[in-house]
Amino acid sequence: MERPVAEIRGRAVELSTGEVTGEVTGAVGDSVTVLPVVVAVSSLTDLRLPVLLLWFGAFQVVWGVRYGAPVSVEPMKALAALVIAGSLTVPELAAAGTLAGGVLLVLGTAGALGALAERIDAAVIRGVQFAVALVLLRTGFELGAGAPKTALAAAVVGVAVVALGRPRASALVVLAFGVALAAAETGAPSFAVPEFGGSVGAFAPPLAEFDPTTNALAATGAQLAMTVGNAAVATSLLLSDLYDADASPDELATSMGAMNLLAVPLGALPMCHGSGGVAGKHAFGARTAGANLVLGGLYATAALVAVELVAAFPMAALGVVLALVAVELGKASLDTDSLALTAGVGVLGAATNVGLAFGVGIAASVVMERIQFRHLFDKL
Repeated sequence: MERPVAEIRGRAVELSTGEVTGEVTGAVGDSVTVLPVVVAVSSLTDLRLPVLLLWFGAFQVVWGVRYGAPVSVEPMKALAALVIAGSLTVPELAAAGTLAGGVLLVLGTAGALGALAERIDAAVIRGVQFAVALVLLRTGFELGAGAPKTALAAAVVGVAVVALGRPRASALVVLAFGVALAAAETGAPSFAVPEFGGSVGAFAPPLAEFDPTTNALAATGAQLAMTVGNAAVATSLLLSDLYDADASPDELATSMGAMNLLAVPLGALPMCHGSGGVAGKHAFGARTAGANLVLGGLYATAALVAVELVAAFPMAALGVVLALVAVELGKASLDTDSLALTAGVGVLGAATNVGLAFGVGIAASVVMERIQFRHLFDKL
C-alpha cells in the first residue's frame, strides 16, 4: 500500500535524531550503480552529464515519495553499455529508451508484466546480463590501453578497495580517483547552470533525432528482458523483503514507463528501477525514503559542478571503472540454472548483437525445454 506523504515527513523528523548517517551512506550505496555508467556515457557520447544527473536526482525524489521506500533509479544497463561501446548511436538510444518506456507503461497498466516474466527463461536474461558485462569489459580494456600507466594506477586503487571487502564500492572509488586527477588538471570546479539544448538534450528535439532502426529495436528487446526480471520482479521482492514495502512488478513497470516517456526525449539516459540499487542502499544503511531525498540533492549539486571535471576525466581511469562494473554484472549473471545457455547468449551477444543473442536464446530455451519434455515423456 502506498504510504502517505505525511508519514514520510514524520519519519524524516525521526531520522534527524539518530539515523541520518545511515540514510546518507545508503544514498552513496545506490550511487555505486549509477555514477560510473552515467559518467562513461557522458564522456563518450553527446549526452550531457549535468542533464543526466538532474533527471536521476528528480526521479530519486519522486519515486522515494511515491513508494515511501528507498526505491532505486538506475541506468538501463543494456542500452547504456551499447551506446558506450558505440554499438548504438545517441538517436538510436533515444528511440530505444522511449520505446522501452512505452512498452513498460502498457504492460504495467494492463497488469501483464508478471505473466510475461514467467515466460522468459531466467537463463536467457542472465545471458543478456553476461553479454552486457562482456561489452563493458571490452570497452574498458580499449580505453585503458590508451594510457596504461593511468589505468594501472586506477586498477591498483580498485583492487585495494576489493581487498578491503567492499567490491561494490570499487567502481565508485576509482571514479573518485579519476575525478581527483581531473580536478588536478582543471582546478577547483565552478558552479554552472546546465543548459538544455543540442542534440537529444533539447527540450523540443526534432523527430529526426529519434532513429528507430532495426538495431534500436533489437536493443530494446534485450533491455526489456533485463528490465522485466531485474528491475520489476526482483526489485518488488527485494523491497518487500528488506523494507516491507508494497510495490508490485506492474506498479514498478508503470513508473519506469512513465519516467522514460517523459525524460528520454528531454535528454535523459533511459532509466529503470533495479534490485542492485535497492540492495546497495540497504547494505550501506538506508532504511527509509530519506535516502532518496539525500541522493536527489547530491545529484543536483553534482550537476552544477560536473561539466569541467567530465571534460578532463582520464579515459584510462574510466576504462577501469567500466571493467569493475562489468565484473560485478558478470558475477550476478552466473547465478543461473543453465550455465551453457547463459554463456552462449552472453558470448554471442558480445560478438554480434545483444538483441540478436536474446532472440536466439529464447529459441534455444524453447528447443531445450521441448527436448527435456520429450525425454521425460519417453521415460513414462
